[in-house]
Amino acid sequence: MLDEAGRRGSAAVSETIGHESLPERLEIRIWLRLLSCTTQIENIIKSKVRQEFGTSLARFDVLAQLDRFPEGLTMSEVSRHLMVSNGAITGLVDKLAGCGWVVREEQAQDRRTVMVRLTEEGRAQFRLMARRHEEWVVSLLGDLSREAQTELLRDLTLLKRSLVTE
Repeated sequence: MLDEAGRRGSAAVSETIGHESLPERLEIRIWLRLLSCTTQIENIIKSKVRQEFGTSLARFDVLAQLDRFPEGLTMSEVSRHLMVSNGAITGLVDKLAGCGWVVREEQAQDRRTVMVRLTEEGRAQFRLMARRHEEWVVSLLGDLSREAQTELLRDLTLLKRSLVTE
């Protein structure tokens, strides 16, 4: 069934750019399969985060970054780590501050710089969410054998390395 979906996606790409041989290109099929799996996993996790914790995956991602840096991050640093605009981060931090999960602190040496850090409540909430997030991911990937997981990780690591040099 997944192969059929992948072929349909490849055929759609082929029709879009007008190449007959494109559906047969293994690289295109791999790209479409990676995209499909990533999107499906992300949608499942988004839904679970929303249902169980009443928050968004984007807010979870901000909390995750802040958890890695207990001293806090500037808004620009959060934006850079998540690869999203400063404006998007401002809205997310506003919501998290409204929940009492993060605080903003102006810097005495530069009032234009605002540090954001987790509150104790925010850290506790994030850790709870992170444990559940891990359980969900393990569950989603758990049907793969340990050998298949190891091979997939090795192959994706090689792919990532080759992309960094591009």
